[in-house]
Amino acid sequence: MNSLVNISEGTSLAIHGLGLLADIAPGRINVKAAAENLRASEAHLAKVFGKLQKSGLVSSTRGPTGGFTLEKAPEKISFMDVYELFEAPVDPEVCPLGRKHCPFGSCLFEGRIHKISMDIYGIMKDTMISDLRREIHD
Repeated sequence: MNSLVNISEGTSLAIHGLGLLADIAPGRINVKAAAENLRASEAHLAKVFGKLQKSGLVSSTRGPTGGFTLEKAPEKISFMDVYELFEAPVDPEVCPLGRKHCPFGSCLFEGRIHKISMDIYGIMKDTMISDLRREIHD
């Protein structure tokens, strides 16, 4: 079965990994512990955290007590920030069907797909990693 909204495994791991970090902030977590918690590949998660570090969202400390910590407050990291980091920049004004001009002169969907797209974009911009943290505890 397919989902209406699809995100890559890397994006999902990034969002969940940031959620773990938000839950233990200002503490740190190493890739092994995070991978066990998320039931994910250590190698894949290490790449994800590497990209998060390169973007400035997390920092790392080496050594036996090392790991990753949040560099930015979870209230300031939106799902869209993470999505665009791992997928691609999003322009909600672009036709979701990839058309520059409608071949029918006007949109057959009467703008409904555009509205849905804008709604999803707005929700992802307004949903912060800190919201995920609250969801974990509720």
